[in-house]
Amino acid sequence: MSKRDYYEVLGVSRDADAKQLKSAFRKAAMACHPDRHPDDPGAEARFKELNESYGILSDDQKRAAYDRMGHAAFENGGMGGGGFQDFGDIFSQIFGGAGGAGGFADMFGGRGGRRAQSVARGSDLRYEMEITLEEAFRGKDVEIEVPIAEDCERCDGMGAEPGASVESCGTCGGAGRVRTQQGMFTMERPCPTCGGQGEYVSDPCRECDGQGQVRQATELDVSIPAGVEDGTRIRLSGQGDQAPKRGATNRQRGDLYLFVSVKPHDMFEREGANLFMRAPVPMTVAALGGELELPTIDGGRTKIKIEDGSQGGKRVRLRGKGMSVLRSQSRGDMYVELAVETPSRLTAKQRELLEEFAELSGDEVSPESKGFFDKAKAFWDELVD
Repeated sequence: MSKRDYYEVLGVSRDADAKQLKSAFRKAAMACHPDRHPDDPGAEARFKELNESYGILSDDQKRAAYDRMGHAAFENGGMGGGGFQDFGDIFSQIFGGAGGAGGFADMFGGRGGRRAQSVARGSDLRYEMEITLEEAFRGKDVEIEVPIAEDCERCDGMGAEPGASVESCGTCGGAGRVRTQQGMFTMERPCPTCGGQGEYVSDPCRECDGQGQVRQATELDVSIPAGVEDGTRIRLSGQGDQAPKRGATNRQRGDLYLFVSVKPHDMFEREGANLFMRAPVPMTVAALGGELELPTIDGGRTKIKIEDGSQGGKRVRLRGKGMSVLRSQSRGDMYVELAVETPSRLTAKQRELLEEFAELSGDEVSPESKGFFDKAKAFWDELVD
């Protein structure tokens, strides 16, 4: 059976922003939660479809792929598979860890109670880098310095001064979360006393102020692939913040996202893998024909043939002289637009020769001029009639 459109499932337009997506998901999730329809065998399937839709559209990269290719973007393992986040994870992110009246978090493997404290993941980081068009063409290996959260050495990540005790929180009983009943739903939120850690320290570490972590400048070697475009996002898995140590038995690092911007170039304009250049051509060369030597993005030179009688605005295509294509050996094309230059500040001799040329030309005009003036004459004649 074919899948329904993800936007249709959430009931939003294709240009909905993140806030609208989240709001639509909240309303739909509350309405079709399986715990509210215990006698409906199709409720779980509908809720699964809802979560899958939000899991794709709430991720910028997956949403872009879906907008381009539809469900095909996630078939045969594409984009890490067509999978979606754990139901409990999504529900927890949107509703602050809410568990349904029938224990939705437990039903779908979500995070609740002490279990939420057993696995911790560090925060993702963002690093912005600007490169030149030439560097985007050939790729670049660079060393960057990123402030990353690591365990405090003084307290070994526990947040307590050496010798101080780490005690279980009395408010949540060490669970890190407290529950409140709101109608038919049990709402679960981080404990306000311990901040969700399930523990507190009697004497906080002076080095990290009891946080258990400090930011350390870390040098990382990063490879920018050839062919990257402006706005490209590169994910460096496991290069983000370390997860807090206290209250967690299993820790995962966050990711580092590298956002690449490409500087505007003085000579080339880029559209995808193609490059565009506007090259000035002397009037005499345009009229008589000749050759023009031009630079290419790879640092080389190329020559183009200027046919006699070439007009301004004409484009010459140079195949394979454009940008590198990301993760490919191929290259785009380079397009050269001819800009025919009229000489200025003529010498007396040059003016004399041009006047002689004009005299010899008589009424002869170029095809484009003849077409233009024929249309102008027809326009005037129409007005007179």
